[in-house]
Amino acid sequence: MTRPIGIDLFAGAGGMSLGFEQAGFDIAAAVEIDPVHCATHHFNFPECTVIPKSVTDVSGDEIREKAGLGDKEIDVVFGGAPCQGFSMIGQRALDDPRNSLVRDFVRIVHELEARYFVFENVKGLTVGKHRKFLEEVIAAFENGGEYQVLLKERVLNAADFGVPQNRHRLFLIGARKDCNLPVYPKQTTHPAGTSNCGSPESPTCAEALGDLPDAEKFKTLWDTDQVATTAWGKPSKYAAELRCQTNDAWHFGHPRDWDPSILTSSLLTAHTEISRRRFKATEGGAVEPISRFFKLAPGGVSNTLRAGTDSARGAFTSPRPIHYKYARCVTVREMARLHGYPDWFRFHETKWHGARQIGNSVPPPLARAVAGEVMKALGIEPTRPTVSQKLGKETLLRMDLSQASKHWEIENPIGRRDRKSGARKRKQEEIEALDALNAGA
Repeated sequence: MTRPIGIDLFAGAGGMSLGFEQAGFDIAAAVEIDPVHCATHHFNFPECTVIPKSVTDVSGDEIREKAGLGDKEIDVVFGGAPCQGFSMIGQRALDDPRNSLVRDFVRIVHELEARYFVFENVKGLTVGKHRKFLEEVIAAFENGGEYQVLLKERVLNAADFGVPQNRHRLFLIGARKDCNLPVYPKQTTHPAGTSNCGSPESPTCAEALGDLPDAEKFKTLWDTDQVATTAWGKPSKYAAELRCQTNDAWHFGHPRDWDPSILTSSLLTAHTEISRRRFKATEGGAVEPISRFFKLAPGGVSNTLRAGTDSARGAFTSPRPIHYKYARCVTVREMARLHGYPDWFRFHETKWHGARQIGNSVPPPLARAVAGEVMKALGIEPTRPTVSQKLGKETLLRMDLSQASKHWEIENPIGRRDRKSGARKRKQEEIEALDALNAGA
């Protein structure tokens, strides 16, 4: 039996792709403008067609043609379109050129005649002047009478769905008029360290990270992001699933061929000794006053993991939280654990790109919960694939923007802005030195 088909727009590294795959969908195509993210997505989803373009330049017919879908029914289109959400007096926000990507999301859903769509965005769209923009998005889907939207959008917290991180995201779900509307998923956990008698606690930071070897024990991780090791600790139930050691670790996703003895995405960060002393002195669950980095509490959950900025906006490194046990910021792999990514899932080897890929993504368990309700509305019983997939070539994880653009045979979409602005990546120690200077330390 053919599994239902999903299309990922604004795919990034593939957080929503993974969640929908784990719910039983096959992701046929992923559209993403950043060639580095395209390469990472292709590594993790080798049988998915990656389209390295802006959604503005893509049509439904092109997606069908490149993915070899013919006239097959598209079951769901999902994605998180970047938007400004502001509107001027007397002007429709959806007409603002800055929000054109949202219009393109609506357009592609209609062109593909998808049965369902899942629109994900920041929770701020539900309040104030942003609310008008959200209402215009809903109207755009409903105009023409082809789609119906759930009466109330929902802001979901990842920590309510088994993720050790407080992360609130808006979800808007709709269905073609001839399809049953899904419902929003029910909360399964509550944030660890808070009181809520109605559900079990989410995993804690210690349960997420406690079994991982300390990356600073391996000198090779100053030069590479991976190392083979036997220094793994005993995993919690949560960590065992992410290490693919439990019976249901793959859910309804395709198993991947991978080597679980290799610690990946763990390139080290240089911190000054002054910074390390401040990190060590900070209580878990508090913000270190100079760097403004949040320190993880072993019995709590992470703060929202952020992406930092791209090259065009100064190339600021993502403000990764401080480890609860070690006087350093968490590694990209540790960020991935806090986000619900399994250990087989790889990110770009650099901390800058890797942290951005995680910070910009929807935690896979949260995406899986939403996707599961779409699957129920389809009336399809998800199936477990029995044949594993090989991951892509590791060279895909080591390309810079120029190399990735050349690989995909496209023009570097960010390089022109970089050359004009003279922007360069700022190293962690440079950020810390500037923070200390500004604070008079």
